[in-house]
Amino acid sequence: MKKMHVRKPAKSEIDGTDTWGTWSHAVATFSWSYDEKETCYILEGEANVTDSEGNNIQFTAGDWVIFEQGVTCTWNITKNIRKKYRFG
Repeated sequence: MKKMHVRKPAKSEIDGTDTWGTWSHAVATFSWSYDEKETCYILEGEANVTDSEGNNIQFTAGDWVIFEQGVTCTWNITKNIRKKYRFG
């Protein structure tokens, strides 16, 4: 089972993000661990994320990204990023 997923969302999924938190970050590289599942809708920017097993995903504005609970990874933000996010 993949621990990180990226795909294009359905319109009904996007409509549900208006109550989610918003997060933004400038170009940077940093490590991160997920204590619980996170679902993200990327509003702008671009990033590459590599998990501790060497699996890599790339995403940009308009993508739907899921990080499963327990993922430890390195984020490499290549264009300032802004996303809507929900835990659980």
